[in-house]
Amino acid sequence: MKAWVICTKELRSYFQSYVAFVLLTVFVVLTSYFFYSDLIFFILLGGFVLPTGLWQYVFLDLRLVTLLILPLVTMRLFAEEKKLGTIELLWTYPVRDVEIVVGKFLASWIFFLVMLLPTLASPILFYRFYAFDIPPLVAAYLGLLLLGTSFLACGMFVSSLTENQVVSAMVTYGILVFFWFMTWNEEVANRELMAWLLRFSLFDRFFNFARGVIDTKDVVFFLAFSGLFFALTVLSLGTRKWRGVS
Repeated sequence: MKAWVICTKELRSYFQSYVAFVLLTVFVVLTSYFFYSDLIFFILLGGFVLPTGLWQYVFLDLRLVTLLILPLVTMRLFAEEKKLGTIELLWTYPVRDVEIVVGKFLASWIFFLVMLLPTLASPILFYRFYAFDIPPLVAAYLGLLLLGTSFLACGMFVSSLTENQVVSAMVTYGILVFFWFMTWNEEVANRELMAWLLRFSLFDRFFNFARGVIDTKDVVFFLAFSGLFFALTVLSLGTRKWRGVS
């Protein structure tokens, strides 16, 4: 219940700022552009199966837009409160650290859902002209949701470490881009090491979802990745006690 109160407070903060509407607009415009351009590419080439053709291209592009936007959503979660000094006031309330983390994370996650909802318009409109199979599309959206959840958890943890929002966003970009490129240079490591690194690549894990395939190992990985940064955020807040901050 206390986590929900914090969540609603965070959501009000999001939508009381013009920045939230700018992020929403940029996200919707970019995702609509990629869907339109990929659809034209798919129609002109023709002969591809929809899940490995159109959906794969569209959702591989959407992951880039998600990477671009979500660190900007999470950068303020704790950094702003630290800079304004309101985090000390929050700690005086009878609320546990885990409830604070749950409330703030849930607010950013709901904001992400609000960002995703308008993107459904393009495939719904497309369906009116071409009745495609729904499950591969659902798998791709599930993958994008899990990928975004991982981004949010990582960004929230970084935000808990600093009072500078720009630093929070840049460090989050750095971590996420590392998990992007870690398997791209095959010449720096042998095949066994690359196969091991592949298990930790967010973007290689997302590839199956983009093709309409749900692998439980990929689902577990994304949940574990998110859970790890969630736990690190709780630990990060807890360090104030042995630092003598409160």
